[in-house]
Amino acid sequence: MPMQTIEADYVVVGAGAMGMAFADTIITETDATVIIVDRNDQPGGHWLSAYPYVRLHQPSAYYGVNSRTLGTDSIDASGWNEGFYELAGGSEVVSYYDTVMRQHLLPSGRVRYLPMSEFTGTDGDRTGVVRTLGGEDIRVTAATRIVDATYLSVIVPSMRPPAYSIADGVECIPPNGLPRQPVHDEYVIVGAGKTSMDTCLWLLRHGIGSDRITWIKPRDSWLLDRAAVQPGMQFARRVLADFSAQSRAIKKATSVDDLYHQLEAFGCLLRIDQDVEPTMYRCAIVSQHELEKLRTITNVVRKGYVESIEPGRVTLTHGTIDTAPDTLYLDCTGDGIGQRDPVPVFSPGAITLQSVRTCQPAFSAAVIARVETMHADDDTKNHYCQPVPHPTKPIDWLTMTVAFNHNQLVWFTDPDLMQWLNRARLNAVSHMQTDDAEAEKGAAMIAPRLRTANDKLTELLA
Repeated sequence: MPMQTIEADYVVVGAGAMGMAFADTIITETDATVIIVDRNDQPGGHWLSAYPYVRLHQPSAYYGVNSRTLGTDSIDASGWNEGFYELAGGSEVVSYYDTVMRQHLLPSGRVRYLPMSEFTGTDGDRTGVVRTLGGEDIRVTAATRIVDATYLSVIVPSMRPPAYSIADGVECIPPNGLPRQPVHDEYVIVGAGKTSMDTCLWLLRHGIGSDRITWIKPRDSWLLDRAAVQPGMQFARRVLADFSAQSRAIKKATSVDDLYHQLEAFGCLLRIDQDVEPTMYRCAIVSQHELEKLRTITNVVRKGYVESIEPGRVTLTHGTIDTAPDTLYLDCTGDGIGQRDPVPVFSPGAITLQSVRTCQPAFSAAVIARVETMHADDDTKNHYCQPVPHPTKPIDWLTMTVAFNHNQLVWFTDPDLMQWLNRARLNAVSHMQTDDAEAEKGAAMIAPRLRTANDKLTELLA
């Protein structure tokens, strides 16, 4: 029996945040047809595997897809995010993507969705094979391009076992199971990223004293202040002040190391422990309230990475620690967003989705889709969309800033693209201006600063 073949203008592999944002913009801006292939039973990507108390660390106002608001664009009146725009929880994000698929993409009549299906690879130019849950193979053909939305796949702790050995009798779980656990005498948090911070804050919020929490940090991290990434006109002055502060910090810096201290002095970067030099930067965002709470945890272990856990003892790269008999270990060491080498976004017959703005994958995918609609060759499109690698080390703040500033300066030269950006919900700046004239005036003011900053950052990197 011959293999079934289905065709569309685009075949999007992956229905996570980037795949959904790309498909949404292509469907909205063109009359193209799209096939979306995904291994999960519903859209949402890593959000389907996230821990139940996860929340966005950036405002819901500019997350998701361009065509549909996530949340109610309200400001929290209580809690540790008080005074700032709401942060959608994991279940809300999953429900949102399901609604986008059912109420926008599929009703367009131009999207075919293949859930519970594995894209096994290409078997020719713009052609691939999909294997369904039932074992059927389907050939999918893209008249224009195959879009890889999995290149920067996010890995959360529940998606893979810990990278260290766990002896019998030790209770070590991913954070997904924490809310269903009985109370323990002590809690050991393994990891230093956003997941570990969320887990520490969850415990503190539910009455677990900081003296009962041990936080194993292989590395300390530079953090961003949520006050500086707020949408809305009421926050415009604070956001612009942060941009100006970055410019002054860059101008004043005498070396790469000095730059981080200047950024901290100007309030652009934060750290939990003032006495420890961070060696990690991954765009984690906290409020000042959250920062104060995290600083109450003083039993912090900095002896490298965990190698093994046995009853009453944790062995690390540079030593051991003793623990109480009734200790719950929480593995918060997921890799997060993928750390693959940048490749051209546009290539013959293919698009590889990557960030084109610092730590904004959903916005980036929408921009890439909009640039794809331009009547231009791939070299021109790649000039508009230089990959901005997701950071891991502090020095990456410089490299990603240079890359994004390049993209921003190119976008400023294109009135049509700027008009689209000024109205794009996923673009945080769109929430802080009233019309195109104001946006054009802002771009004219910002562009010289971006060029000056890039010259200085390139000098520091050299």
